[in-house]
Amino acid sequence: MLIVKKFGGSSVANKERIFNVAKRCIEDYKAGHDVVVVLSAMGDTTDELIAMARDINPNAKKRELDMLLTTGEQVSVALMAMAMQALDVPAVSLNAFQVMMYSTSRHGNARFKRVDTKRIQHELDSRKIVIVTGFQGVNKYEDITTLGRGGSDTTAVALAAVLHADKCEIYTDVEGVYTADPRIVKNARKLNVITYDEMLELASLGAKVLHNRSVEMAKKYNVELVVRSSLNYSEGTVVKEASNMEKMLVTGVAADRNTARISVIGVEDKPGTAFRIFDTLAKNNINVDIILQSVGREGTKDISFTVAADDLKKALDFLEKNKERLTIQQITHNEDVAKLSVVGAGMMSNPGVAAKMFETLYNSHVNINMISTSEIRITVLVAEKDIDKAMNAVHDGFAIPE
Repeated sequence: MLIVKKFGGSSVANKERIFNVAKRCIEDYKAGHDVVVVLSAMGDTTDELIAMARDINPNAKKRELDMLLTTGEQVSVALMAMAMQALDVPAVSLNAFQVMMYSTSRHGNARFKRVDTKRIQHELDSRKIVIVTGFQGVNKYEDITTLGRGGSDTTAVALAAVLHADKCEIYTDVEGVYTADPRIVKNARKLNVITYDEMLELASLGAKVLHNRSVEMAKKYNVELVVRSSLNYSEGTVVKEASNMEKMLVTGVAADRNTARISVIGVEDKPGTAFRIFDTLAKNNINVDIILQSVGREGTKDISFTVAADDLKKALDFLEKNKERLTIQQITHNEDVAKLSVVGAGMMSNPGVAAKMFETLYNSHVNINMISTSEIRITVLVAEKDIDKAMNAVHDGFAIPE
């Protein structure tokens, strides 16, 4: 059996935890399995490296940031190999260049194109545990790239897919996927199983357990994931294709504070206006989420939408530069907002979920600014100061079962 195991930064934060992870991997190795381990940088290393970069140059090029940030994972994998060797088990550490994990060239947020398995397979055939750097790739110019926050999950899934692994286990400091963030919602409960679609929605909407692109890739290549704790041996949560079992009405609640609302006021009420606005943002790599357009009046209309808070300044700059071409009379924005979402495959066959959510927020005196829906999701924009209260209220309002 071939097992891919991914461990996050908190799981390898110090010597004790590195040896804990090493011993867990060795258990599978000694049971006769092939083991590939993917690691993130130790503890808060990535944040510390970013702080160092900002101290030297607040406007550092993304290529150089990638060169810096990928050193964190190289430290992790080298130390892990040393730990396993200290326990008399053959192990080898490899970075993205040694494996040849080919990616696109977008520094800071690259995507995998293909992965060469030859070197890993050679090391596995030599009965070594193979330890690979997460979070990084190599572009066509042979420059190193990073995959964005949480990218080590995507590395693990990519390797599991190309190696046709029997298992892909994602280890974190929590025991699995919860119905809500247990640090905020005291009644949150661990899920035994969740579908790819539900997990993808939750991951995209602020749940930090899995990188959303890793779930996307797992669904595409049918890689069954298990999310479990590196600190104990609990069963965790299985992420897989939907089964024929009756779905829960709501599977989980997620909050995203990294959001901002932009309103463009007084644009022409003519065909093509919205296209030009959102095409301008898309061409500059700015993703837009919730969109609300007002009813036209006196030949004009207003359009409000949300973007990631990190993209706010860039979006405002592009809109301001193109204000005349886009027929915008005024641009306003609000950073003190957050998105609250409920997700569940059961919504498709159960009317009244939105009404229940809105009633719960009304009873909690939480005002809704914007609304967006899909077949298995309802998202609302609320004031950031209300997000914790709203999250608890909605979670308890649906009384999400185990």
